[in-house]
Amino acid sequence: MLWLDLILSGGHLVWLLIGCSMVTFVVFFERYLYYHRASVDVGQLLEGLANLIRRKNFAEAVQQCAITPGPVARVMHQALMRHDYPRDHLRDVVQEAGQLEVPRVERSLRVLLTVAYVAPLIGLLGTLLGLLDAFDAVNGGGAAATSTSLAKGVYRSLVTSATGLIVAIPAYVLYSFLASRAKNLIHDIERGGIEVINLIEDSRHQREIIAFTANDANAEASKASKNKRG
Repeated sequence: MLWLDLILSGGHLVWLLIGCSMVTFVVFFERYLYYHRASVDVGQLLEGLANLIRRKNFAEAVQQCAITPGPVARVMHQALMRHDYPRDHLRDVVQEAGQLEVPRVERSLRVLLTVAYVAPLIGLLGTLLGLLDAFDAVNGGGAAATSTSLAKGVYRSLVTSATGLIVAIPAYVLYSFLASRAKNLIHDIERGGIEVINLIEDSRHQREIIAFTANDANAEASKASKNKRG
């Protein structure tokens, strides 16, 4: 009941601040669930893909990325779909895919930062309006209404200021938490793209080494056969 009295005594700007707080928590829970679903164990995913890529089983590697949720797997999927490309082209593919994922990762974070910056200003505006109303009532009501009107206006201004800070502080804390999660996820995207390119390149070198060894063996066998004939 006390909170309801404070809200009612704060005026219309308090309701605006309450709306900002509701937006803050809706955005937070939406982003938190997104980061929870998008987070994967990059090391474990790369380990599984490495075994498939070494066996040249790119179809299964692509399928593994397709069924794994999150932006990290989507970036790897783009690289594996074009595993025949040269390294420079693969790097461009991974970079472009990552650039498309970054806005999705950072979406709506600016809303929390905006609320954190604007809420104290709305509280300050309520403070000024409350004081103006108080002095206006004092000027119009005479000495009899001085103490009551002044106290009511100051009380209203303090409620609005306090509400602005109550909304702004959690908004900034939640923004900092989500921004850290977003930064870690972007780092995983970059790591996953680089590592999958390295795995593809290693598989190519491995194929070249095997082919070179096979040619050497054939040459040695042909040389030995000629020596026997001689």
